[in-house]
Amino acid sequence: MKQHLIVLDLDGTLLTDQKIISPKTKLTLNKAIEAGHEVMIATGRPYRSSETFYKELGLSTPIVNFNGAFVHHPRNSNWGMYHTPIGLNTVHEVVESMYDYNFHNIVAEVLDDVYVHQHDEKLMDIFRFGDPTITTGDLRSYLKTDPTSILIHAPYERVQEIHNHLSSVHAEVIDHRRWGAPWHVIEIVKSGMSKAVGLDRVAKSLGIGRENIIAFGDEDNDLEMIDFAGIGVAMGNAISPLKNIANDITLTNNEDGIAELLIDRLKL
Repeated sequence: MKQHLIVLDLDGTLLTDQKIISPKTKLTLNKAIEAGHEVMIATGRPYRSSETFYKELGLSTPIVNFNGAFVHHPRNSNWGMYHTPIGLNTVHEVVESMYDYNFHNIVAEVLDDVYVHQHDEKLMDIFRFGDPTITTGDLRSYLKTDPTSILIHAPYERVQEIHNHLSSVHAEVIDHRRWGAPWHVIEIVKSGMSKAVGLDRVAKSLGIGRENIIAFGDEDNDLEMIDFAGIGVAMGNAISPLKNIANDITLTNNEDGIAELLIDRLKL
């Protein structure tokens, strides 16, 4: 069997709802690696909060973080580091405009440094994983470096309005997506960034063609990746737009969907 590149989103895909990798899925991925296939992670998370799972699976591949805005190889510094942040001027304009929308908070991440616009313990708990440096205060004053991503936490009823504003005013410089429930968060990265961009870079470095890429996802930040992969797989718990473009649909993240499909496809 030809060598395949297996690409894993984390939340809602590789991870169960308890945020763990199930024993069956881990065993199946280990078997895939032993059979000569490559396994990698492509996530919206920063590296600090995906490193645990990278190490748990014993991976030796590059990783895509921040939905493609940061791609590097944790075990090979010579592979290169590709960081594509958002311009600081754009960030200031976005922050300024959010005062028209009754937002809850805004968070900016510069790789593993976190900047929180207004103190919010519950929200900050999400970003403490990996023990980052956290700075609290008005982003227009405290943020001095182009950020990798921006997160806008807003009331549910204002999220669509904010989406519409960002699309009409900043479409040429940023791309934005929504987090799944329960957080009503809009995530912003530089325009043109997606998991597919990072995946393309990694696949080429490994010499694996698109037709031999099996990618798994569940949310709208997986759309480009699932479309790009030769075999794009939607989890059983995936959103409908992802299922509509996927080549295959497997079981949910709580039912070893990844393992079941790989056992069948790769004869593991």
